[in-house]
Amino acid sequence: MSSTTIDIVLAGARGHGRWHLDNIRRLQDKGIVRLAGICELTPLTGDELPEGLGTPEQSADFGALLDSTGARIAVICTPIPTHTDLALTAATKGVHVLLEKPPAPSYAEYRRMADGVAAAGVACQIGFQSLGSHAVPAIREMIAEGAIGEITGVGGAGAWARAEEYYRRAPWAGRRRMNGVDVIDGALTNPLAHAVATGLALAGAARAEDVTGIETELLRANDIESDDTSCVRVTTAGGLPVTVAATLCAEHPGDPYVLVHGSRGRITFWYKQDRVLLQRADHGPEEYEFGRTDLLENLVDHLTDGADLLVTPDGTGAFMKVVEAIRLAPDPAPLPEQAWHLIPEENRRVVPGIDGLVAAAADTLSLYSELGAPWALAAAPPKEVST
Repeated sequence: MSSTTIDIVLAGARGHGRWHLDNIRRLQDKGIVRLAGICELTPLTGDELPEGLGTPEQSADFGALLDSTGARIAVICTPIPTHTDLALTAATKGVHVLLEKPPAPSYAEYRRMADGVAAAGVACQIGFQSLGSHAVPAIREMIAEGAIGEITGVGGAGAWARAEEYYRRAPWAGRRRMNGVDVIDGALTNPLAHAVATGLALAGAARAEDVTGIETELLRANDIESDDTSCVRVTTAGGLPVTVAATLCAEHPGDPYVLVHGSRGRITFWYKQDRVLLQRADHGPEEYEFGRTDLLENLVDHLTDGADLLVTPDGTGAFMKVVEAIRLAPDPAPLPEQAWHLIPEENRRVVPGIDGLVAAAADTLSLYSELGAPWALAAAPPKEVST
């Protein structure tokens, strides 16, 4: 690795941005980056800044901050509708970008970002951390070697829980639109977006042209605009189904996973743990744990040593096709009141039986309605979007 220290500006240092602050601190301790600036509408107090990061310049004006600090990389972790404009502000100044997922709230905004970044000639990494897992190339190798026979499809399952406060954490939380602007903050597009992106990547369908059809079922137990219990089935250009089911109303939340189905076995990937289980005919189960390459570190390595970027904008095109299908779908149907209940001590809504449905969807590559969920059958029929 080169000995150059790269100056960084972080836009959005609260909420999930705190993770980026800690990560930048880790890389600063290694001597490869320096936090030169923080862009927030309200400056961070000393208490909010992790020790050891010095006194970065703070400003609410992103462009001016990039100019005054001379930063080479901007990490953008701001509300979804602001992503494209901020990425283009950085790109026009020749500043490389790590853009938090989802990259944009619509396919048009994503294309505007990706085309603008490409035209400016800067590097852009999209923050799907799971795609930095060393498990991803390892699973691809297992598939290529025929470890589980012919691939028949990919499933994804995410059963998480979120308290009602989660939807009040920011004005845009749980919204599909705000002030006439797309937000599309749903279960599949934001908190469990990694399940979708990772499933598509393992199906060999990461780019926009790899998607030929999308079916969605979007529902909600919470009093929000967007979906909190949803599933999507993508048909790839190779004819594979990729079905991802998600909920933020789980009875017993667990680690999300992606499941590669083969004619002679299956591979389960718990992407937050970098853990893989290979099950195949005539063999005992084999479990593996992998390391992970941090995406900001990979971007630095790309700039200093020419390492390949792990998650380019084009490599998230298929995911953005899913975001677009969800954006164009009818607004999520409210679940009937008998289909959920509140756990008062946790202040969260739970959909009884949803954990099993999420797992069954990934297992059978079926949508909720096809699994016989009465509330899914009662909702509007799935919207097919051909792309």
